[in-house]
Amino acid sequence: MPPPADIVKVAIEWPGAFPKLMEIDQKKPLSAIIKEVCDGWNLPNPETYSLQNADSTNFYITEKNRNNIKNGSILRLTTSAAQMAQQLHERIQSSSMDMKLDALKDLANSSRDITFAQEFINLDGISLLTQMVESGTERYQKLQKIMKPCFGDLLSFTLTAFVELMDHGIVSWDTFSVAFIKKIASYVCKSAMDTAVLQRSLAILESMVLNSQDLYQKVAQEITIGQLIPHLQGTDQDIQTYTIAVINALFLKAPEEKRQEMAHILAQKQLRSIILGNVIRSNKPINDEMAHQLYVLQVLTFNLLEDRMMTKMDPQDQAQRDIIFELRRIAFDVECESNNSGSIEKRKSMYTRDYKKLGFINHVNPAVDFTQIPPGMLALDNMLYFARHHQDAYIRIVLENSSREDKHECPFGRSSIELTKMLCEILKVGELPSENCHDFHPMFFTHDRSFEEFFCICIQLLNKTWKEMRATSEDFNKVMQVVKEQITRALTIKPNSLDQFKSRLQNLSYTEILKLRQSERMNQEDFQSRPILELREKIQPEIMELIKQQRLNRLCEGTCFRKISSRRRQDKFWYCRLSPNHKVLHYGDLEESPQGEVPHDSLQDKLPVADIKAVVTGKDCPHMKEKGALKQNKEVLELAFSVLYESDEYLNFIAPDKHEYCVWTDGLNALLGKEMTSEFTRSDMDTLLNMEMKLRLLDLENIQIPEVPPPIPKEPSNYDFVYDCN
Repeated sequence: MPPPADIVKVAIEWPGAFPKLMEIDQKKPLSAIIKEVCDGWNLPNPETYSLQNADSTNFYITEKNRNNIKNGSILRLTTSAAQMAQQLHERIQSSSMDMKLDALKDLANSSRDITFAQEFINLDGISLLTQMVESGTERYQKLQKIMKPCFGDLLSFTLTAFVELMDHGIVSWDTFSVAFIKKIASYVCKSAMDTAVLQRSLAILESMVLNSQDLYQKVAQEITIGQLIPHLQGTDQDIQTYTIAVINALFLKAPEEKRQEMAHILAQKQLRSIILGNVIRSNKPINDEMAHQLYVLQVLTFNLLEDRMMTKMDPQDQAQRDIIFELRRIAFDVECESNNSGSIEKRKSMYTRDYKKLGFINHVNPAVDFTQIPPGMLALDNMLYFARHHQDAYIRIVLENSSREDKHECPFGRSSIELTKMLCEILKVGELPSENCHDFHPMFFTHDRSFEEFFCICIQLLNKTWKEMRATSEDFNKVMQVVKEQITRALTIKPNSLDQFKSRLQNLSYTEILKLRQSERMNQEDFQSRPILELREKIQPEIMELIKQQRLNRLCEGTCFRKISSRRRQDKFWYCRLSPNHKVLHYGDLEESPQGEVPHDSLQDKLPVADIKAVVTGKDCPHMKEKGALKQNKEVLELAFSVLYESDEYLNFIAPDKHEYCVWTDGLNALLGKEMTSEFTRSDMDTLLNMEMKLRLLDLENIQIPEVPPPIPKEPSNYDFVYDCN
């Protein structure tokens, strides 16, 4: 007979004694269990003791997390969190350097536990640490000169403990003094600083900027981009990652009017070329966190274009109209006439003719073409850049098209406006960076005007594709669709340079796109005759059952989910999987991302499927309604889902990617007997159904299937052809 569900068999350790095997009744108060353990070893004052996990985490067992204890767990009887906090609070103020160093090391390790952190913070421990940072370092100037490694460790453990305590979100970031900020900034500005101290200092500055607008102002006064850039020129990728993270945080929190100024400073300091040479093209592979920070920097840089993208042209603004005149002058310089020659009507007629050749929709006043937002003035900026920096290509395109028949010309003006709008959509200009994305493109770090160069390559591609398609004005939208496909396909290979991107586009001609489309169409072939549709309907339930089984099997394998905190780099993981009998969800925290299969018995918590009431997604999830350090954006919302069970309790998830999101929401809905409605299910259904149809209709390949049965022929005049087979 199995033991009662509330009884857990564990081993409990105590220094200098043999471990005690005992059964814990989860219905009994934790204090009663601790008293029973203390009585067994004749230890007085049981209220000063607690139970702790005897693993690398050393987390305290509390009434809130006691359900995580599983059969076979090894626990440790230890000093209570309150007592431990009090002892460390006293020890870190010791006059003995050795005792202080040991105490700070213990504090840095213990502060990861929220139970201990709460007790230490209640003793005003955060203030004590900040005072030590503000004033303590001067006291140890001699120690720094004589015993530099010891000083580095002392400061490193102090800052580590501070970062771990703040990571729990118990104390507001707005409470810190300018003196503390100055001290942290000074560690970042020093040319030779202990690596661990530098890492912690950069992490603290990033969190300050992201979590408080007031602290952003103070940090921005203490730290300049020039002081951060030397850290990018080293070889330590962690330091480089933290440095870019601080730059991104300053960029993200800067007021709109200061972002352009900051971008100008970044250009002056050659940040792009330093990142390209020391990070992107270094010998070390780029890890996920660095890829994310580079992606964020790429997004924030492109978002600087949003202001121009959303600015309409004022047709009455002479300075803006002069840009259009400049486009005309560069294109038709040879045949341009003096402004004083001829009548006003003649000049207007000449301007109208030239603006038509330039491909504007409004030939009389082309400024009107730039009143559409997006792309607004950004399109005109791109056209002027192309005309000035790629003058030969610009003149060739304009003159080439002006010499064609009207219906066959590729309108440069209209094309540039629509292309700029398309490129903004592809690069998601104006959208906030995603929390989970690592999609940076190395080629955008190879040029100071990468967006403009990107446009110049693509406008030449558009003209080339127009000629290959032999397009007319009626085909404009079709050409734009093909160009978009060419660009997105070329970007998928992540070219290392703009030249590689250009070479890839050369291979993606219109003929090649047609071949790719034809190949994809053949793979998605779908017959629409009635017998085929009836067969599809008959097969569909079988395919849906197959998809359902696949989803449930994937849930049985399990998935590692990441807990998103205010400090993104220090990832915390948890794992969830479905039991083989599909009756229980097993889940629990992990120290690191698993490399192989995670056994059931290592997952402490259980949730019976029968207790699940509903599955909610996106904005309906409780953890998406909470306001905190998590930057909620469109992409995070698309990956969030929660399981509602019992008395309005939730198990909250953020999937690692869209694929896992679809698998889990489908699987959970299947367990609840609901329809699987994800994009992934629809895609799988189409793929599997088409494959099954092709297999069943293999003998009918290239044979036209009639809509109605063929007529029955007349009976023959005689049956002389019949013979007896015997």
